[in-house]
Amino acid sequence: MRDYLAWRLAFGVTTPSTNTVVQPEYDDMRPPGVTNHLGRMVIPDMSIATSDDFDESIRLIDAALEDAVDRVMDCKPNAFILGISALSVWGGNLEWGDELKHRIRKVAGFDIPVALATDAVFEALKLHGIKRKIAIMEPYFPSIEPKMIGVFGSKGYEIVRYNHMRGKSPASYSIVTAKDMIDAIKSIDGPDVEAIVQFGANLPMARIADEAERWIDKPVISINVATYWHALRSNGINDKLYGYTSLFSKF
Repeated sequence: MRDYLAWRLAFGVTTPSTNTVVQPEYDDMRPPGVTNHLGRMVIPDMSIATSDDFDESIRLIDAALEDAVDRVMDCKPNAFILGISALSVWGGNLEWGDELKHRIRKVAGFDIPVALATDAVFEALKLHGIKRKIAIMEPYFPSIEPKMIGVFGSKGYEIVRYNHMRGKSPASYSIVTAKDMIDAIKSIDGPDVEAIVQFGANLPMARIADEAERWIDKPVISINVATYWHALRSNGINDKLYGYTSLFSKF
């Protein structure tokens, strides 16, 4: 037994200080005996009107990573989740993800298991049998495209369409309606798309993605669902969960 509440596993999680979605969605998916403990990457809720503004927000998040990891490690988690998806692709290649894990483990001081959004999505696509063509929706700006192409292309995936929802500030990404998210899914779906992938950990898509799978009849991979699912499975916890897409209920 690790401790009374986390008798199976305690996750350390870092997410931006502007994020209001990771904590509640992760907690909603938390199985018995698993606890989640957040450290915040402190950034301002800056105005974002252009791709340059968006790029600067990611630069600030990246610069705040080590301090946030250091704070959450005080509670001695035995596994770690990076609760932001844009940062996981920001280097534009797979080596960037390995570097993020190295930075986290360096602060932790030991070889802690680290779950990243990119690893989670690749595993989800593989299990769903997705061969090549995907569409991506996110609350970002077009400057994310070459990063996505570099990372997903290296695994053989073609991104046939994007919906950049262009949030006006990091905190505003979560200020959306169900219709906003449904419309975003519909705008990029089509017979040429094998799966919809949603990036943006501050976009509250977990339950909407579950509903969407039933009416478009294909996988809808919500980033918080995939990342938390991957973190659990990578640490030997195989509980099935219903209401959070077929990824959690089938695999």
